[in-house]
Amino acid sequence: MATPHSVYTEKPESSLESATPQHSESIEPDNINHLHEKTTSNVLSQPADLATNESVHATVASNPRHDSNVELNAANPHHEGADSADADLSLPPVDTGKHAWLFLLSAFILNVLVWSFPFAYGIFQEYYSSHPPFKGQKNIAIVGTCGLGFMYLSSPFVFSLLACYPTWKRPCILVGLIIMCLSIALSSLSTKVAHLIVSQGVFSAIGGALCYSPAIKFVDEWFVKRKGLAFGMMWAGTGLGGVVIPLLLQFLLNRYGFRTTLRIWAVVLFVATAPLYIFLKPRVPITRATARRTFDLSFLKSKIFLIHQLGNIFQGFGYFLPALYLPTYAKTLGASNSVSALTLTLINIAAACGCVIMGSIVDRWHVTTCILITTIGATLSAFLFWGFASHLALLLVFCFIYGLFAGCYTTTYPGVMKLISEKQEVADTTLIFSVLVAGRGIGNVLSGPISEALIGAGELGKVGVYGSEYGPLVIFTGVSMALGGISFIGRGMRWY
Repeated sequence: MATPHSVYTEKPESSLESATPQHSESIEPDNINHLHEKTTSNVLSQPADLATNESVHATVASNPRHDSNVELNAANPHHEGADSADADLSLPPVDTGKHAWLFLLSAFILNVLVWSFPFAYGIFQEYYSSHPPFKGQKNIAIVGTCGLGFMYLSSPFVFSLLACYPTWKRPCILVGLIIMCLSIALSSLSTKVAHLIVSQGVFSAIGGALCYSPAIKFVDEWFVKRKGLAFGMMWAGTGLGGVVIPLLLQFLLNRYGFRTTLRIWAVVLFVATAPLYIFLKPRVPITRATARRTFDLSFLKSKIFLIHQLGNIFQGFGYFLPALYLPTYAKTLGASNSVSALTLTLINIAAACGCVIMGSIVDRWHVTTCILITTIGATLSAFLFWGFASHLALLLVFCFIYGLFAGCYTTTYPGVMKLISEKQEVADTTLIFSVLVAGRGIGNVLSGPISEALIGAGELGKVGVYGSEYGPLVIFTGVSMALGGISFIGRGMRWY
């Protein structure tokens, strides 16, 4: 509504007084009367407008759910924020409520299903190496490296794509699910390792990245004060999946072989994941105004990001090494097949617990303090419990402590995202998350070749450090865990 002063325009009195006598005389009485009536009518119209404003304010005041911003919007229907204020009232609440928790539960199950399959590749690797048609073929381990590696390393590209085209987020979940299930099903037709690398490795990972990435985008909208806890509960799904899914896959492989197992898992994956699409949705509807936008990666040049990313990569170098060799190491201590498999189960269970605990802590404490906690626990567990594990009981203690502290390192990502966005304006903080995930992928891809070199160095020395050929592997893991806390040192030294 226009203001009363804009309804009419009075001629200044000074202009009337400055008129020449001949001009004054030329004004006819009828015109004077007409001007007087027009001015009087406009002045009398002002109380009506004011009454309208008062009635609007009275109506708004009678509704306690409206705030002052909505009150102003109601008084002025042309105000550009009127629609957005009404939209805010209709949105579900953040950090709480049925919709937020249903979304988080769905994201948790999604992580269980999507990430557990590539993490369980060790079971397939053992089967492929000892059964035809892949027995005796080389590069079987590359299948697992490509599976996890592409899941990690493709994150920046997928998140950048979704930042440019926000309307693709929800469809991307279904597209990724279809690609993932088809790739796994087609891998059952493989007769060469190269076929497995392409299907079970590369394309399955690309589908997984497309499927889970939108959920990370959405959790940034559903949770604000409890964002760390939300991410921790999501990542706990990966740990839980590492306990349950390998047992299921092992049972299927032993009973039906790899071809039927892959086909069954493709069907189970689709049937279990597709219903989650109902709840995996953004809190804020995407409008046409945000249908396409650019993204900013200037944070990549900031010191604060580079220091945190450096520690993240260092930690990734060593994190995956114990999982590769713990079952074999346990057998050297006299463990049976079932007990040696228990080492990985303990790591995954402890990692799931650690993610939830660290998620709640990172919402309250400074992120570098949280990183220091994970660093100390993981470093000491490697140097002390694994290094001096001369009997099985101490090795199992190492598995739990290592999983509890090292496994929750990624749960500090929300704190890193918040810290960087406070120091430097970032429109989409999930882009920071994607680059951190890619940094961890570097460690995952290189951990295989690094571990082989370390084991070779230990064998050359026969009985190496810690009285075992695994000594170099233990030292490298411990040092990597220690370097993962470089961001705490950087904060103390005021490097950023």
